[in-house]
Amino acid sequence: MMPADAERPEDAAWMRRALALAEGALYATSPNPRVGCVIVRDGKVLGEGATQPVGGPHAEVCALRDARSRGESVQGATVYVTLEPCSHYGRTPPCVDALIEAAPARVVVAMGDPNPRVDGQGLAKLRAAGIAVTTGVCLDDALALNLGFAARMSRGTPWLWAKMAATLDGRSALPNGRSQWITGEAARADGHHWRARSCAVLTGIGTVLADDPRLDVRHVETGRQPRKIVLDSRLRISPGARLLDGAETWIFTAVEDAGKAAQLAHRNARVICLPDGNGRVDLPAMMQWLGQHEINEVHAEAGAQLTGALLEAGCVDEWLVYLAPMLVGEGAGMAKLPVLEDLAQARRFAFNDVARVGADVRLRAQDPERLAAVRAAVALGE
Repeated sequence: MMPADAERPEDAAWMRRALALAEGALYATSPNPRVGCVIVRDGKVLGEGATQPVGGPHAEVCALRDARSRGESVQGATVYVTLEPCSHYGRTPPCVDALIEAAPARVVVAMGDPNPRVDGQGLAKLRAAGIAVTTGVCLDDALALNLGFAARMSRGTPWLWAKMAATLDGRSALPNGRSQWITGEAARADGHHWRARSCAVLTGIGTVLADDPRLDVRHVETGRQPRKIVLDSRLRISPGARLLDGAETWIFTAVEDAGKAAQLAHRNARVICLPDGNGRVDLPAMMQWLGQHEINEVHAEAGAQLTGALLEAGCVDEWLVYLAPMLVGEGAGMAKLPVLEDLAQARRFAFNDVARVGADVRLRAQDPERLAAVRAAVALGE
């Protein structure tokens, strides 16, 4: 006889349906995680839903309400949810209490919630109420949707990916600084998907002065624009910069300049001074600050200088690289780093995705040790 908490043959298929619901909320829920829930009995969907924008109901409550609207009781049913149900009062009441009241026979969970206010307590409450619990179904797929949330909750800092467009010979710009456009329109549109799913888009003052970018999401539909962040050690940004249009921008600097900060405040910009003692911004301190301000995912879209500094400071978790099928010879690389004398000194990443995007190729490569640490925080005793 199969143990009550063992994975069943149908579980993965239903969990994939819940994951599709969670993915539908990819641009909407931050700083909350993207979660989907499906309630099933005898192969029939009784109710389903996904977490709503901040302040709205979580996926489990949406699914329970959907079941009620269909006139369905979920007593004795199986609930599939992509994240451990919350067990504390936050912006909304605990989802685990709503599930216990609805009395399903079984709850299947993809990944644990590393929030210290949850972290296994939701599952413990379900089991104490006599509800069978199965965990770890499609765990890696669920984690991929919520790497930033899991990172912030488990280590205190967001998940940062460095986005770069480059040629086959690894050049991100010509010697004269020109880089528009290395990749094609499809790749640029795809890059906006990654902007849209992030909590914040980060760039450096060099990019701002050279290109005057907007850093907003334009090529995909989203009701939420990510926060814009500029690293500007000497506070050189012009109050007329286009990226200051719209919602508040955060500017990290290494100098105190009350007059310039007041000037920028009129353009809805907040200046945060975090010097490292060498005239630059303290990048690890910035990442801690972002984690404390509920930033889950950071999309870093900068030049080789800042990208190299982020890498040197241990802030880069992942590379998001669009490679164009061209060679240009001399030019800027993807990251400015110290000269190495041995390959053993190289910073190594592991490819986790390769995709054709128009005429270009998108590569994703993650730091395997960082990924393993975040995964361990949500693995529920695997």
